[in-house]
Amino acid sequence: MGVDLAEISRVRRLLRKDPERFRARCFTDHEWAYANRFKDPSQRLAARFAGKEAVMKSLGVGWRHVPWKDIEITGGGAPTVRLSGKAAARAEAIGVRKVLVTITHTDNQALVMALSLGEGG
Repeated sequence: MGVDLAEISRVRRLLRKDPERFRARCFTDHEWAYANRFKDPSQRLAARFAGKEAVMKSLGVGWRHVPWKDIEITGGGAPTVRLSGKAAARAEAIGVRKVLVTITHTDNQALVMALSLGEGG
């Protein structure tokens, strides 16, 4: 299991400072497009950022071992997790078959919990 909390104001500052660098490093095209359907995308991007961190924790690794974009948190309806690259390889190596996430946010913070499930989960 992994959990992470993101400050929405911090994400908003990163978006103002250098949005293309933040996007290129952290978000898939799908995540970026989903978040930018809203007037203020920072809340959804903060949730995806926290989600990626929570998923990494549930896989027992950190961002130094798994690129941010190897984890995708879908939007619209119940969020789902798509793993690719090093994240998918790590999941396979430890027997993870599915990762569940739940997202909640306020005006100031986004909280995400992730649960990595094995064969019987």
